[in-house]
Amino acid sequence: MRDNLTKSDIEKMEAEIEHRKVVVRHELLEHVKTARAQGDLSENFEYYAAKKEKNKNESRIRYLERMIRTANVVDDSSADDEVGINNTVTVEFIEDKETETYRIVTTVRVDTFKNMISIDSPLGKALMGHKVGDIVNVKVNENVNYDVKILEIDNTTDDSQDEINKF
Repeated sequence: MRDNLTKSDIEKMEAEIEHRKVVVRHELLEHVKTARAQGDLSENFEYYAAKKEKNKNESRIRYLERMIRTANVVDDSSADDEVGINNTVTVEFIEDKETETYRIVTTVRVDTFKNMISIDSPLGKALMGHKVGDIVNVKVNENVNYDVKILEIDNTTDDSQDEINKF
């Protein structure tokens, strides 16, 4: 499955790749060299820890490069009165009469602790393109669905401070 990413997501990933290749890779190679110089590698914890960190960095670079290569680039613009990517949306869960506010983001920026939900989540998919006052049915699976009413849409959210998830 191809991930839906914005141009901004890809730029952030490219910046992280560049930093990891130019700065982090060099630092980790120095740690490996320093640890190797301590002698017997069979019992050298520092050497194995340094190698593990070096390999973790290389794995992250490959992961980000693959994400960029296979991405489905989506437009993050939307009409002022419609829910779109980076918008903050206040909804009322009809059955519970509970109100919640969520920010709609791509999967690589999801942070449930900050109420940032994915455009690919059931709620995110259901809200996209709808307007204030719309009652939207959210289908979780064949047996579970619920209705939400869109109370407010804030289109002014800037994603420049968002980080790409570290997985």
